[in-house]
Amino acid sequence: MRKLTCITCPNGCALMAEQTDGEIRVSGNRCSRGVDFAVSELTHPMRTISGTMRTVFPELPVAPVRVSAEIPKERIFDVMHEISRMEIKTRMRRGDVVIANVLGLGADVIVTGDMMSSKKP
Repeated sequence: MRKLTCITCPNGCALMAEQTDGEIRVSGNRCSRGVDFAVSELTHPMRTISGTMRTVFPELPVAPVRVSAEIPKERIFDVMHEISRMEIKTRMRRGDVVIANVLGLGADVIVTGDMMSSKKP
């Protein structure tokens, strides 16, 4: 028996998940997404991550970034290491890809804020 807190919607249901003979039973969910979440957590947990990446621009030394899709939970630190090794050298817009298909995981690292101009209004 494993206790989980569902993170797929604002309800934050307290789930109980039990795997017996290859079958996963879930209780405590208020919607079907809770079942999907619990099964995923027991079989192949996925996460989305965000952070910052260094830039060459003095007025914006770091830029906010995130992955464009969920990645396997066990690869979070590998992806964060890749992000920490990189430096943004060109001005980008929100949604621009900084690292395509990071570590072959099917997710891009994208910029989440505009950094187009150093000119002040």
